[in-house]
Amino acid sequence: MPDADVIPLVPEPDPERAGPSTSRTAHDGPSKAARRVGNTGPQPTPRAGGRSAQEAAGARVDAPASADLRPVPPAIPDPGPDGVWSDSEIAALDEPFRDFLRRRLAGDYRVDDFGFDPELTDRVLLAMVRPLYRSWFRVEVTGLENVPADTGALVVANHSGVIALDALMTQVALHDEHPAHRHLRMLGANLVFQTPFIGELARKAGHTLACHPDAERLLSAGELVGVWPEGFKGIGKPFSQRYKLQRFGRGGFVTAALRTGAPIIPTAIVGAEETYPMIANVKPLARILGLPYFPVTPSFPWLGPMGMVPLPTKWYIHFGEPIPTEGYPEGASDDPMVVFNLTDEVREQIQQSLYRMLVARPSVFG
Repeated sequence: MPDADVIPLVPEPDPERAGPSTSRTAHDGPSKAARRVGNTGPQPTPRAGGRSAQEAAGARVDAPASADLRPVPPAIPDPGPDGVWSDSEIAALDEPFRDFLRRRLAGDYRVDDFGFDPELTDRVLLAMVRPLYRSWFRVEVTGLENVPADTGALVVANHSGVIALDALMTQVALHDEHPAHRHLRMLGANLVFQTPFIGELARKAGHTLACHPDAERLLSAGELVGVWPEGFKGIGKPFSQRYKLQRFGRGGFVTAALRTGAPIIPTAIVGAEETYPMIANVKPLARILGLPYFPVTPSFPWLGPMGMVPLPTKWYIHFGEPIPTEGYPEGASDDPMVVFNLTDEVREQIQQSLYRMLVARPSVFG
């Protein structure tokens, strides 16, 4: 199979001054740079001319004029018994999808150094969760004007709901509702990337480990980076503590923002807390299974797989006013007090936004 192109996060070197560029096939999985936690490779230069990192590197980017006019590709049909589409099956599909399949089967697509596959994300991965966003949770988004269209920024949000659906809904919101259709490059825990199949999909969707080198590299390249500092403490908290923010760790996200000068976008999400009301946590079972928690809800595990269906709550996502980080003196990222104070400011803004949104919310189910 022909090689899939790699979209570098840094400009391509001059072939006369450097050795041959690296590439990998469509089935090689994440690149070495994506798999390394301590990525210390050459830092990319910020994007120029207001273009996205993918555009600057020559990637295929679709930019329709409006989110409402953005076509939703048809669902992928099942292949034949041998797992391969026949010529007649491919011919029966719509032309855009046939073109998509031909290029995928030929390896004619691009990924960046982290394994991000923008075309697969647009056409397949986001399409899988879009029905939840539009029809099940009926997400309403405000404050998109606070999210930059073509520069790096760090989206920091509250985390809740037993399963991290809030992160996926935020990703869809920024891609579908923002005028620039921005991709959110999320920072995830080790457990995400150690889970078979889920870890590979996360890489394909552009996400990476929550570590300083990767976060700073993405922000320096002008990417929109998402982080949920509460981590498992947030999504695994009991229903009695809903909408009460947990500790934000040691402020590692603030350090990355200070080092790159990227603004911080405090983001509040209402509705996720009620999707899986957790009434208990079976800690011994969680330890046996190697999980951070084992939730017990009114429907799970009592109803089996049916208990994993989320309640159709009404969701609201608000992107707050950016908190600038450019005005701090050099070396501020190494000052514990500066990092602590800025972390506390971000946390307080998100908490206050949650309170205001809860007061204005008519009901849990809208």
